[in-house]
This record gives sequence, C-alpha cells and structure tokens, in this order.
Amino acid sequence: MEKPEKSIKIEISHRTIIFTFVFFLFLKFLWMIKDLLFSFLIAFIIMSALKPAVIFLTKKKIPRVIASIIVYFIAVGLFIYGLAFIIPPLFKESLQLLLTVPLVIENFWPNLTVLNFSTLTSYLPDITSQVLNFIRNIFSNTLFVISTLFFGFYFLVEENFIKDVLTKFFEVKKAQVINDVFNRIEKRMSNWFWGETILMLLVGLLNFIGFSLVGIKYALPLAVLAGLLEVIPNLGPTVAAVPALLIGLSQSAFMGLAALAVAFLVQQLENNMIVPLVMRKVTGLNPIFILTALIIGGKIGGVPGVILAIPLSLILETLLVEISRQSKLSG
Repeated sequence: MEKPEKSIKIEISHRTIIFTFVFFLFLKFLWMIKDLLFSFLIAFIIMSALKPAVIFLTKKKIPRVIASIIVYFIAVGLFIYGLAFIIPPLFKESLQLLLTVPLVIENFWPNLTVLNFSTLTSYLPDITSQVLNFIRNIFSNTLFVISTLFFGFYFLVEENFIKDVLTKFFEVKKAQVINDVFNRIEKRMSNWFWGETILMLLVGLLNFIGFSLVGIKYALPLAVLAGLLEVIPNLGPTVAAVPALLIGLSQSAFMGLAALAVAFLVQQLENNMIVPLVMRKVTGLNPIFILTALIIGGKIGGVPGVILAIPLSLILETLLVEISRQSKLSG
C-alpha cells in the first residue's frame, strides 16, 4: 500500500515579509530620486575625467583645491566656448533642415501625411500651457546642470571622500578593498569619457569634411548629429546616415549616393582604424549586452538613460568582476 505523499509547507517568516516590503520601498525611493542619481553619476564621470589633470598639477606642488579650480574652470570654459562657437550656425542650419525634412519625406512618400496644417488651430488653446512647461523644464534643467557641476567639483576637491565614508561603515581592510574597486571604476570612466569624446569629435569632423566636399546641404547639423549618435555603439552611425541620405537624394540621385558613400567611408574608418586606436580595451562589453543596456536605459531614463547606459554597464561589470574575484580569494 502506497504511503500518502507528504504535503510541502511553505512558511514565510515575518522577517522575510518585512525585508521584502522595505526592499520595494527602497526601490520606489530610488525611482523617486532617479534625477539625483543621474546627477551623481554624471558628476562622478566628470570627476573621473578631470582627476588625472588634477593629480598632474598636485605633483607640481600646487594645492589640490587650486588645482581643482584651475582644471574645472578650464574644462567648463572650453565647453562653453565650444558651444558658443558652434551653436549659432548649427541653430540656423538645423532650423532650415527641420523645415526641409517634411518636404523631402513628402516627395518620397506622397501618400504619407507628415503635417496637416488645418489641425494646427486645434492646438492653439494649449500654447500657453506648453510655453509654461517649456520654461519650467528650462529652469529644472538649469538646476540639474548647476547641481551636477557642483557635485563634480566637490568630488574632485575631496580626494579621499569615498574612503572616508567607507571607513565609517566598514572595517579598514574591507574599506580599502572597496576603495580600490572605486579607483578601478574611476579609471574606466576616465578612459571611456575621453575615448568617447575623441571618437565623437573625429566622427563629426570627418562627416563634416566629407559632406562639405561633395556639396551636401546642411553639412554642419548632419555632422553634429553623426557625432552625437556615436555615443550609441553600433546603432548610432546607421541612424545618423538616414537623414544624410534623404537630404542628398533631395538634391539629386548622385548626391544621395555621395551621402551614402561618405557615411559608409566614415563608418569603415571608424570600425577599422579609429575605434581600435581610441577605444581599445576601454569597454570590452559584448554588443548584445550593450544593446540591452541601451534599451533598458532608454525605458528608465529616456535620452539621459541611453547616454548613461554604457558607463553604468561598465560600473556594474567592474563590480561583478571584483565580487567574483574576492569570492574566489576567500574560497
């Protein structure tokens, strides 16, 4: 006679319930302060990028605060000067490009209604609210930029900030291990930032030279778009080639082929020469992992999420590798 099977009891302790509840509250809290976390991450990347220059000056017997102020003001000044130099012509050509694109699309796809001007009157009552939202977004973004710059400067000045915080919560030996991990992350962030910056500048410059030589209109905004999209590996260059192809075809079939040839040539130079020289061993991430990170980053944080997906992936990979290494050593 078969014995009746024993029923399996699953007991959940009060501690597990409380822990799960607190954990989900913590996730909700992180979601609520995601803008602040983005700000911290960008500030950490800025600090990682500028820290080697500060260390160089401190080795020349310059106090760290003075060195940080010099490096920070030079970096911010160059950035503002670059924007002031490129924004006026970029704004003018971009406006012309935006006005031209609907006409170009309509020429290729006559049955596709890009913009129905008769429906614009229905949106007139919303103009005031849209303007107010725009002003609010500008003010919010301004505060975000200022706070991020402040955090970046503070992280740069406080050399042992992370180590001092860790020693309050961990033993000295464990705090040193965690601090070493942060140093590795800083180095990878610095390499990624400068590698990506050089890559974007080179790709944008090569596209601008190519489009200008063959005579394609709106060469500057198309080149800037190609440079900016370079931050999205693999997919960015392909997306950037589409508007260049459309603008070229709007001029003539030959110009369309020329635009495609320029985009293809720049992409080949990028894949076979620029990326191996500039970004060699900087990321080392699998393309599938990169694409997954970009999709998740876009869903969570929109455009900032996409931009920060790669550095976040580098941080997570460094942490996982170090945790695995420490577990092997302890085992």
